Amino acid sequence: MDYQIIEKEAFRVVGKGIRVTNRDGENFRRIPQFWGECKEDGSCAEIGKLSADGNVLGICMDFCPEQDEFTYLIAAQTSQPKPAGMEEQEIPAATWAVFQSVGPMPGAIQAVWQRIFSEWFPATGYEHADGPELEVYPPGNGSDADYRCEVWIPILRK
Repeated sequence: MDYQIIEKEAFRVVGKGIRVTNRDGENFRRIPQFWGECKEDGSCAEIGKLSADGNVLGICMDFCPEQDEFTYLIAAQTSQPKPAGMEEQEIPAATWAVFQSVGPMPGAIQAVWQRIFSEWFPATGYEHADGPELEVYPPGNGSDADYRCEVWIPILRK
């Protein structure tokens, strides 16, 4: 798998979140449903207007391995005030492995996620750094066959 290693300082995000589980692939169903809800109620547009770089983020964080749960946040990196009904989080500085996804959402990015954990981690000298994981969505039509977005995984050398 092609990837880049990027260092990034801590940054603030603002958005909307839900608690999801990995059990029985529930995350692969619930997260796309959450995106649909946020598009429908206008939250995605509001988050997009907050974005300092034009990107909207999908953030997996606050992992609870015992419950097989985590928080999924649709958010934007911003310095603007937090609107009512949204939350803010600090994403810590980290070293990230960045993977590109090409194709229609959500299938294309879900395939990248699966390959990262089943192929990339076992074949490299890296391990997960136990921080938030990012999906970086630039403006564009996520249904297009050539839509490009990224998955950012916090890493450490073994």
